[in-house]
Amino acid sequence: MENLVVQKFMDININDPFFDSLKADYVEFTAWFERKADNNALVLYSEQGLIEGFLYCKFESGPGNDTVPLLPNANHMKVGTFKFNPKKTRRGDRYLKKIFDYALAAQPLVDDIYVTVFAEKHSYLAELFQRYGFEHYGNKVTCNGTESVLVRRLDKFHDNVDKDYPFINTRGNRKHLLSIYPAFHSKLFPDSILFNESPNIVQDISHSNSIHKIYICKMADVMNFQRGDLIVIYRTGDGQGAAEYRAVATSICVVESVRNIEEFRTENEFLSYCLKFSIFTEKELIEVYREKKYPYIINFTYNAALPKRPIRKQLADDAGISRDQYWGVLELTDEQFESVITLGELDRKIIM
Repeated sequence: MENLVVQKFMDININDPFFDSLKADYVEFTAWFERKADNNALVLYSEQGLIEGFLYCKFESGPGNDTVPLLPNANHMKVGTFKFNPKKTRRGDRYLKKIFDYALAAQPLVDDIYVTVFAEKHSYLAELFQRYGFEHYGNKVTCNGTESVLVRRLDKFHDNVDKDYPFINTRGNRKHLLSIYPAFHSKLFPDSILFNESPNIVQDISHSNSIHKIYICKMADVMNFQRGDLIVIYRTGDGQGAAEYRAVATSICVVESVRNIEEFRTENEFLSYCLKFSIFTEKELIEVYREKKYPYIINFTYNAALPKRPIRKQLADDAGISRDQYWGVLELTDEQFESVITLGELDRKIIM
């Protein structure tokens, strides 16, 4: 398993080959790095101890003096340094989720997040930010060249599942409970594993890292889901005790799309759609496609892990979800959903 850890700059090996491209892009990088000795960065290490990813964020206020046009006179979080070695495992998503986590936890609250990037040279990085609501604001010109300034305002919404991530719109969108077995749940939702589960379950693989998830099932009612609907992920009991105390609500997600397996014209089209975001291997997905036992495919964004996990007893007694109903797929009332996020102590800042 690769390790994502918070470290002070002084404890990070600047001579790791990972930093060579940053030194090439920014002539002042080494001196800047040394000045940040007491600051923290989020570092991804390989099993061999080599650096595979690096993130440093800083908080600023005011318009600044190095962008054209100047930034708004507001509180900003700057993504100061951000790089990862691509490995086709959605590492960019994994880091982007952390960027939003940091911004939403900031005190005082920030009005936006911004990043500067050599967009032509690092087009994948620019496209990743733009997919999740960052917009071209202006340019930053230095001796290193011209960088694009991309800004994500946290008070602007697009009515778009990706661009509005991680925020959830509770008005006008239906809410559902979706049950997932423990073996699948822990691999799909790495931030929602239970305290008694090993962190080694979470690996550097696409379906763990990605903001988007694919869930394949045979519960026909999921075909009633619509884009923008909210999902409460319900981790079923594990057989180690009564479900009243072992089954829990863990996460909030937003529906991107739902599809029937019959909609895919070819096996390859199905594999292309599912492989990056599903927990199943290519061999297992081929079997799913050919046997058609699990015909319903849900694509959704993983927006938030509930800080507190309400157990089934609380969901029934306090949130008013009837024990007599089928909890595999269940539409929730606004009141029931509100009770779930209250019991789960969800940070209200992510609710539109």
